[in-house]
Amino acid sequence: MPLIALTGGIASGKSTIARRLAERGAVVIDADALVRELQRPGQPVLAAIAAEFGEGVLTPDGALDRPALGALVFGHPDRLARLNGVVHPAVKAESTRRFQAAFATDPRAVVVYDVPLLAEARGAGEWDRIVVAHAPVEVRVARMVEHRGMSEDEARARVGHQASDEERLKLADVVIDTSGTLDETLAQADALWESLAA
Repeated sequence: MPLIALTGGIASGKSTIARRLAERGAVVIDADALVRELQRPGQPVLAAIAAEFGEGVLTPDGALDRPALGALVFGHPDRLARLNGVVHPAVKAESTRRFQAAFATDPRAVVVYDVPLLAEARGAGEWDRIVVAHAPVEVRVARMVEHRGMSEDEARARVGHQASDEERLKLADVVIDTSGTLDETLAQADALWESLAA
């Protein structure tokens, strides 16, 4: 019943690895999806964000206006820290509940937490293994420009606002090099699965 944290910087190939592990039988819990659920209208997290940053971060129908919130916090470490103080405890509580539910359903499950901000928010304490999807910054910037339509400056800014590669790699028990072909990445994910399922 291993509990695995899968992390990596933006455009590192982490989602590709998560999908492959799910195909092989892992229970994958996606931190980004969980955050979106907790920020839906009617949820206490959304109410707390609006209380902290004002009604301007809500759309006319009461949903979170992500671009408006992003404009408020991006490049402002104090505001980002306030946002994280609202969101991270709720995400930690809900993800922990989901881990426990997965293991209650199947005590032999392999549970993978797909979490981009592990180094920033959660750290190394509770995991049986930490897997880092890694590609050099230049490769990741090129992917964001080609596949996400970002300018090079935007892509570099996104990378610059996340933990450094060194910080992530320092946490790693396993590193999957995603700078090669898709088949090479999938082969590494398959080898990881075999070691987890053994």
